[in-house]
Amino acid sequence: MKNKIIVFLIIVVLALLLVCVLLVGLHRQPLVSVGTDGHMESTPVEVEQIRAIGQWEFLTLSDEEIVDTVRHGFFGDDELSRIYYGTLRLGIDLSKAGEHSVHVKGDTLSVRLPPVGLLDDHFIDEARTRSFIEEGKWTEADRAALTRKAARQMRRRCLTPANLKAAKENAQRQTEAFFRALGYKHVNVTIGN
Repeated sequence: MKNKIIVFLIIVVLALLLVCVLLVGLHRQPLVSVGTDGHMESTPVEVEQIRAIGQWEFLTLSDEEIVDTVRHGFFGDDELSRIYYGTLRLGIDLSKAGEHSVHVKGDTLSVRLPPVGLLDDHFIDEARTRSFIEEGKWTEADRAALTRKAARQMRRRCLTPANLKAAKENAQRQTEAFFRALGYKHVNVTIGN
């Protein structure tokens, strides 16, 4: 329950930050430009402002993995077991938004966002990593290999279709709410390629 509250608070703070960044930018340039034929379309400035937001996080997953390895030797076995902690953040990297990501026609705004994915490949908290069995001689290369194995296990456990779907649904809801708060009556959001 405590993790859900923390995730909710992080999402609220990020959404407020996003609103502030866009509102400050909207006072400098119009959200849309109106051509002589009355057709409305997005300005390049608006697309650049969306890209400037950077990463928008929609789901945070905390994981811990116990990873071990054994090296068999002539005089006995060497064993290394470590516990790893990681925080995987799923969201959208808005810097990857295309030139034609935002379109306005009448009172309808259409937004096309990049796919939801892992925002940072460095999600293992090395400061919290602990060895609980370390018998024998192990090099830094051995420890690094164990860290890579832990990262693979965390990805396999956390980057599930269900978690990616939940992050995408959160992205859909928050993006629609964000643009409705800016005054658009109808908002169509497409996420992914």
